[in-house]
Amino acid sequence: MDLIQIIVLALVQGLTEFLPISSSAHLILVPVLTDWEDQGLAFDVAVHAGTLLAVVLYFRKELGRMFVQWFASLRGKLTPDGRLAWAVLLGTIPVGLAGLLFKEGIEQHLRSPLVIAIATIVFGLLLWYADRTGKRSKDEYGLMLCDVLIIGMAQALALIPGTSRSGITITVALMLGLKPKAAARFSFLLSIPVIFLAGSLETIEYLGEASLGDATPLLVGALISAISAYACIHYFLKLLERVGMMPFVAYRLVLGVILLFLFI
Repeated sequence: MDLIQIIVLALVQGLTEFLPISSSAHLILVPVLTDWEDQGLAFDVAVHAGTLLAVVLYFRKELGRMFVQWFASLRGKLTPDGRLAWAVLLGTIPVGLAGLLFKEGIEQHLRSPLVIAIATIVFGLLLWYADRTGKRSKDEYGLMLCDVLIIGMAQALALIPGTSRSGITITVALMLGLKPKAAARFSFLLSIPVIFLAGSLETIEYLGEASLGDATPLLVGALISAISAYACIHYFLKLLERVGMMPFVAYRLVLGVILLFLFI
């Protein structure tokens, strides 16, 4: 990989992981549209590690409180932060099970540009509907168990490229009455165990098939991914109340139509 490819792919991962536009779709599409060779599993692990570092650093204070209060809940003292920690853990279970059961089939049959185009458009329209009709009456601390399980099951759909993990979780959270910023914050917190688990599986798979080789591209990619992801989280949350979801809906629809035009 040359430096331009490293920078572009790391920026794509960092900027799309937390926006509702599907990072997996973009990482699949960039090599297709540029005719670059596949970046390889090691690079995917590195840039995902970068985004994981970014979200952990950004929510470090909240995570610290959640960690302490989760242990307190085991002793029978359940606080709002403890409930939120349980919500993140329980909301991760459906996507973890779906990944173990369907990952191989999805990788073999659902990574085509046509599937990405359809998912991009369909889930973009769902995001528009949720943004328009959501009641916006509660924050992430007001989630009930049924809400968490519904969001968790929706998150499993993000295994289909083009869906967007953040997009589908924000969409369903808005439908369940969360305020936009709360929906995004809960989506980002949910990403932490998902990115960690996916990265761990990829790391195990990579170590079983190859040696590390030159680590410089991986370190550069991870650093760029981390910085861009941190900035993305910060400005997305800051601008969300002002711009809403419509810019991302419009982007998804335009991207989906372009892909249909190019690949049908």
